[in-house]
Amino acid sequence: MFSYQRSTYILWAVMALPALTMAGALFGADARAFHGLLHPTGEWAARLMIIGMMASGLVLLFRGQSWPRWLLHHRRDIEVAAFIYAALHTIVYVIDRGTLERILAALPETTIWTGWLAMLLFVPLAATSNNAAQRWLRTGWKQVQRLAWPAAVLVLIHWAALHDWGGWAPAMVHFGPLLALWAYRLWFWNLRQRPQRPAAA
Repeated sequence: MFSYQRSTYILWAVMALPALTMAGALFGADARAFHGLLHPTGEWAARLMIIGMMASGLVLLFRGQSWPRWLLHHRRDIEVAAFIYAALHTIVYVIDRGTLERILAALPETTIWTGWLAMLLFVPLAATSNNAAQRWLRTGWKQVQRLAWPAAVLVLIHWAALHDWGGWAPAMVHFGPLLALWAYRLWFWNLRQRPQRPAAA
């Protein structure tokens, strides 16, 4: 097993690979290629967010295994990377729209306001994904981190609303494992752990 520091560098290198493949379009002069970055930046933000949120459920599902604990140990790195891709997605969208007037005109659309609201929730999540914030917020830190769940719901709706709600299938392919783990955690803590009633005499 790699040491924590080395594994973190390797993890960040892997998470940076999608961004490297987008560098040409990001800094090039082709407007169509730049517009084409909207989907991959958003998808990678969602994928990394889902992986980070799955960590606790995987630890519970695969109790005794080391790899889910490794994933949980690096969850903050994954979630910060998700925020970076989400921020890049937002920057590409703003530049692609061109003017504030066009940005504001699109706000009533479900696929737009859900994305903006999700991004607003990502900001405190990313800002508090460090030990200093955890020490400062104490018990309030967990309350802030729970914003990940409404943010995930917004991202799911944002994705599904694309192409006149034709994005449900790819969205559910990505969110399905997270929803399944969430259901398993509910079952485990609310049903499996419920004390058994003694049998009637």
